[in-house]
Amino acid sequence: MIKKIIKKAILYFINSVEKTDKVVIAGFSRGIQNVQFEGKNAVPDRCNFSGNIKIGYATTLGYNNFFHGDIIIGKYCQIGADVAIHTTNHPTSYLSTYINSNLFKGDLKGLKEIKKVSIGNDVWIGHNVIIVGNVTIGNGAVLAAGSVVTKDVPPYTIVGGVPAKEIKKRFSDSVIQEIEALKWWDKPEEELEQLKPMFFKDFADKESIYE
Repeated sequence: MIKKIIKKAILYFINSVEKTDKVVIAGFSRGIQNVQFEGKNAVPDRCNFSGNIKIGYATTLGYNNFFHGDIIIGKYCQIGADVAIHTTNHPTSYLSTYINSNLFKGDLKGLKEIKKVSIGNDVWIGHNVIIVGNVTIGNGAVLAAGSVVTKDVPPYTIVGGVPAKEIKKRFSDSVIQEIEALKWWDKPEEELEQLKPMFFKDFADKESIYE
């Protein structure tokens, strides 16, 4: 009985919610000090961060996200569970890929490849997606669940597979150009309220968001 009470108490504190003026953190996550939050962000349980990471306004993360390296994520993005972003890689053109401290006291760590991942605004990243370094994801892109993204993804493009390939564009070129020019994600909430009816329009087969 006592063990059950202690276990419940431990789980309660581990899964307690921490709120600041910019982010809500639920459960046990590590490396939060490596992240710059812009505000209205949410971090669920078991996320892990290392490197230099910036997460844009109102972007929400998924359970068990792993972000490692130099990463910039835009505003209003939604990221599913078990998503991993890696911007560093082991050296492959040298004698060994081993960079652990067990060999030469870790001197080979200096040979690892250090790149960057940049993710635009309003991007939807599905469950179990992996993104590797030196990749740029355009605004409004959709990364299908289970994808391994190794190349740039143009704005408003849906990609999927291993490695990820283009499935289709979300909109016509003219609609994409108008949304990019509108940049709704940079507008204050008062202006977004005025634009609210536009968010309920279906732009399939449309040539303008103003039709």
